[in-house]
Amino acid sequence: MRLRHAGGTTVHLGYCTNVHPAEDLAGILAQLDTYAVPVRETLGADLLGLGLWLAAPVAAELAADPGARRRLRTGLAARGLEVVTLNGFPYAAFQAPVVKGAVYHPDWTTAGRLAYTLNLARVLADLLPDDAARGSVSTLPLAWREPWDAARADAARRRLDELAAGLAAVERDTGRPVRVGFEPEPGCLVESTGQATAVLSGMDTGRLGICLDLAHLACAWEDPAAALGRLRAAGLPVVKVQVSAALEATHPVADADALRRWVEPRFLHQTRAAGCAAATGPPRSAPGADGVPAGVDGTADPADPAWAADDLDAALDAALPGPWRVHYHVPLHAPPEPPLASTLPVLRAALAALFAGPDAGCDHLDVETYTWGVLPAARRPRTDAELAAGIAAELAFARDELVALGLTVSGAERSEVAA
Repeated sequence: MRLRHAGGTTVHLGYCTNVHPAEDLAGILAQLDTYAVPVRETLGADLLGLGLWLAAPVAAELAADPGARRRLRTGLAARGLEVVTLNGFPYAAFQAPVVKGAVYHPDWTTAGRLAYTLNLARVLADLLPDDAARGSVSTLPLAWREPWDAARADAARRRLDELAAGLAAVERDTGRPVRVGFEPEPGCLVESTGQATAVLSGMDTGRLGICLDLAHLACAWEDPAAALGRLRAAGLPVVKVQVSAALEATHPVADADALRRWVEPRFLHQTRAAGCAAATGPPRSAPGADGVPAGVDGTADPADPAWAADDLDAALDAALPGPWRVHYHVPLHAPPEPPLASTLPVLRAALAALFAGPDAGCDHLDVETYTWGVLPAARRPRTDAELAAGIAAELAFARDELVALGLTVSGAERSEVAA
């Protein structure tokens, strides 16, 4: 789905397919028919954008086989689908029964993470619509916060230099620019924009930048306008925005029974109390001498156990003081029942900061609610058709929020992504 900003920028809006489990090309194509095509038809759109998730094995297969890339591009076009962005955060098995901390491996100290991301860039260069300005790939913010030391920091910095060089080679070979966005996330080495400016400043910002997930931004208790200003001042471009909302509890101790219905075994649901709002310093395991500068906007650690837990059940057991925001992506159009809520006010403030001005703050937007399959039973889709309907409702919600900010829906035709 394409929208036009008043400043003239085409803004691409789609949904991220990491909500679906397939990790081979045949399965991915089948998922397009099961979910993406019904979503597009429900929305009445000529063209639907996808933030495609390709696990590492299929990314390597596609990167090595131009014919397979052509088949995927043709399959997308035939279904009225387009891809300008890929999700390169999960390496594999993202919808396995238990994922938890495995999603952060391999990290940016390893050759495997570099190879995977460059494979994605090579694939995306051939999937991009002819009229797309650029492609983007989102990735993890270097690593989980521990262990971390000077040696790992040096290794990651070398990988980022190699990544920038590899992206330059992709553009030289294909004529298509692809940028990579590092996605701050609770519990990781970089979970706030303050940490992003400290850890990631100095990289090649022509090719590397930030993927701003709005649920993660809310969990860091950051003011969206201030966060975006901080990134601009550091020269870090927002190359992609994940339009998402987190779970919120104003009185978590009193409402523990309601929160326990959201505890589940697949994903980590990092929990942050409001006390972390000013905590933009380095993780405890990564003092300044170990590669992460101290004293960004303060020296407190966002993951300090005084206001943080690495999963929802741990936060409940610790009875952290409220209010809480929980890294649990909830459907945009269907906030939790009271006494719980979602962080939609943060989402709206962020979209306004990005798009209410004379220029668009980003041109790649993905709705990323990968948690449909682990929602409390009463909220969980029971059929493929119900999941497709839920995704369509989220996209309609996001589209309407953008239209309310003055963007207009483009009448894109399928010919624009013809193979």
